[in-house]
Formats: sequence, structure tokens, C-alpha cells
Amino acid sequence: MFLRTMIVVGALFASASSYAVDASKAKLIVGKSDCMTCHAVNNKIVGPGFNEVAAKYKGDKGAVDSLAKKIKSGGSGVWGAIPMPAHPNLSDADVKLLAQWILEGAK
Repeated sequence: MFLRTMIVVGALFASASSYAVDASKAKLIVGKSDCMTCHAVNNKIVGPGFNEVAAKYKGDKGAVDSLAKKIKSGGSGVWGAIPMPAHPNLSDADVKLLAQWILEGAK
């Protein structure tokens, strides 16, 4: 019984860690891109702060994919008249990671 319990606990930890956002990789991508020209973590520059984005999409099950698409393709009208430029050179995996990182609080 003890062994079975340990296997279940181990599996739970393994599955939880597979969903964790790699914050250091996200920060590296942000640092190499132009994101921080228009965004800060906690305040608006040209575009909203990442914390504002996370608050807006809280509870939205499709937020990661939606935000990843906006990062990759650009967009306008959601946060005002100034458009966000597209980032077509970022891979799909990188924009998804950035979206997850932003939505989890950009820590």
C-alpha cells in the first residue's frame, strides 16, 4: 500500500511540474525581444502592464491561445488605438510560453 501511495504522489508531482511555466526562459525571450519597450510587469508604458493583461483574462480558459496569437500576429483595439506589432520571428512555442508566463503573473 505504501509503495502504491508513493507512486501516485510521484506521478502527481511529475504532472504538476510538466505544466509549470519556465519563467527563466520566458524572461530570456522577453529580454531578447522588444516587449519591454511597450510593456512593463506592473504598469502601463504604451501597452498595458503584464499584470493588467493577466487580470483581464483571469478565468478565461482560452486565454493562453488567444494571447499567444496576439503576440505572434499583433493586434489592435483591445487596449486602445495603438496597435501591438506582430512578432512573426518568435516560434509558436515561445509565444505560448510568453502568454502562459504573462497570464501567471510574469514572475
